[in-house]
Amino acid sequence: MSWTRVRQTGLGGPEVLELETVAAIPAPGPGEVRVRVLVSSAAFTDVMIRKGMYPDVTERPPFTPGYDMVGVVDATGPGATRFPPGARVADLTTIGAQGEYLCLPEERLTAVPDGVGEVAALGVILSGVTAWQMLHRVARMQAGQRLLIHGAGGAVGTMMLQLARAAGIAAFGSDVTEKHGLIRRLGGIPVAADAPEGALLEAVGGGVDAVFDPLGGASLSRSLHALKPGGMLVAFGFQNEVLGREGSIPVDFVRLKIWDWLPNGHATAFYSIGAMRRRHPEWFRADLAALFGMLAEGRIAPVVAEVLPLSKVREAHARLEAGAVAGKLVLRVSDP
Repeated sequence: MSWTRVRQTGLGGPEVLELETVAAIPAPGPGEVRVRVLVSSAAFTDVMIRKGMYPDVTERPPFTPGYDMVGVVDATGPGATRFPPGARVADLTTIGAQGEYLCLPEERLTAVPDGVGEVAALGVILSGVTAWQMLHRVARMQAGQRLLIHGAGGAVGTMMLQLARAAGIAAFGSDVTEKHGLIRRLGGIPVAADAPEGALLEAVGGGVDAVFDPLGGASLSRSLHALKPGGMLVAFGFQNEVLGREGSIPVDFVRLKIWDWLPNGHATAFYSIGAMRRRHPEWFRADLAALFGMLAEGRIAPVVAEVLPLSKVREAHARLEAGAVAGKLVLRVSDP
């Protein structure tokens, strides 16, 4: 039986993504299960991978992209006993999820609770765990503190706002004016995306305990100056550099290290969900399970901009680069 997947044929713009029909369904190996993928994200990390700018992906095209997925176990390999056929599972795949079938080691997978839809579940795998770990594992924020997140109307930002509200943390969110209403609805205080250092510091009331910055480049300096004494800057992306606006990824890494060493009263860190999972795989499983629990209880609800068919993967990438997406873009890979 044939099946469909996205293939990234090279490095470049959305045109390097194409649909491919594969003649035979893969067979799971020892300890593996075959998953029929229901949904996968279209995320900015996929844009970085497409351009060859994501350090965790050293594989060269052609390959199938897809950073995360929710699917149904379709078959089990020898020795795989955790998940029977029909079980719904989730994983952070980094690549490979934008195809109808995928074989994965069963030890990597997390069960999706009954009553949680696959689109909602997808919304917390990459975006939710990223926000949760930055908030609780890296910055270790407490109730009563205050944070600022740039790109607050995006997938990670909208999750961060909800998790901050649930934890009793006041949140400021910078983004374009069109997303300010969404930021307010999620309990955040909107800030202009292009506010210079002085205006940004004034907007956040003279300083916050943590700033979460996915932009990189000149934004990192603005973020550092928005901190109160003892605060932490957590960088988790380089959108400005990836989009060719300004800056250098290696220079940003060096700046973060230097700022962390200097006796300036601030701490800095760079967060990578892949690196964190490799160091602490048990954290990823625990944090994703906690987020699934919050979903089931109705305490959080991922903001989904749109669910697009897999055939519109190029359109999804173009919209991500344009910065026009409020919340998360989802690709429907196969029907439930």
